[in-house]
Amino acid sequence: MASATIIDGKAKAAELSASITESTAELWDTHGVKPGLAVVIVGDDPASEVYVRNKKRMAEACGFNSVQHAVASHSSQDTILQLIKDLNGDPAIHGILVQLPLPDHLDEQLITQSVAPEKDVDGFHFQNIGKLTAGRTEDAFVPCTPAGCMLMIEDQLGKDLSGLNAVIIGRSNIVGKPMASLLLKANATVTITHSRTSDLPGVCRNADILIAAVGRANMVRGNWVKPGAVVIDVGINRIEVSKDGETKTKLTGDVDFEEASEVAGAITPVPGGVGPMTIAMLMANTLASARRAANIRSQP
Repeated sequence: MASATIIDGKAKAAELSASITESTAELWDTHGVKPGLAVVIVGDDPASEVYVRNKKRMAEACGFNSVQHAVASHSSQDTILQLIKDLNGDPAIHGILVQLPLPDHLDEQLITQSVAPEKDVDGFHFQNIGKLTAGRTEDAFVPCTPAGCMLMIEDQLGKDLSGLNAVIIGRSNIVGKPMASLLLKANATVTITHSRTSDLPGVCRNADILIAAVGRANMVRGNWVKPGAVVIDVGINRIEVSKDGETKTKLTGDVDFEEASEVAGAITPVPGGVGPMTIAMLMANTLASARRAANIRSQP
């Protein structure tokens, strides 16, 4: 039986989206501005289609203007860059996100960097990354997954993480590196680990906050976790399991949940942990962009 507190990302995301919905209605009533979110999806990757559908559903539920641009997988780079240029110039659109991964013939960096920084609600533009790294988050867009993780960590440990050791497994630009910047800003002592880290389990055992974002199913075992640690599992892996003689697929994280939940103080499940928070933070960024466009600086 799990002894850890299970961090309910679904409930936290629902609470956030209720607040966003309220602020969106107020923005419309007071200023006649409706947040606009445009999603560009290239090709027909099934996982991407699910993510895009979930984002669209939540955007509409929050009262946003939700626009989807589905582009054929063989489309040229120029076609996509022109589409993004048009969206950059559209005053009704406050957030633009390009669903990743893109087909191999497209330059992912060139395309993501072509989104105007003030509409880059994914937080991937170098200008937003630079502001985050410098600790200037007031007018920057923070990548949605790390931003959601921080809210869940704050719920458990408060906003000031002074004296606490945080260990991140994974050094991606989408999760690992921005996560480190946010934790540093909150005064944690941060270690980023990766495939070339020596004695990874030993490093993890020193973590008061352990964030797994590596994309390997159940890699983090219970004996990697410091007793009482807060464990945030960013991984989403689809694995095959046999049940009643049938082979089925199920979602699992990077952490062995059964083992880790016996040791941790608090832990996120997969699914139902980080995932819903990522989409909620995307809505929060889009609302913030709409407020900035209307010259409303105070946050809701």
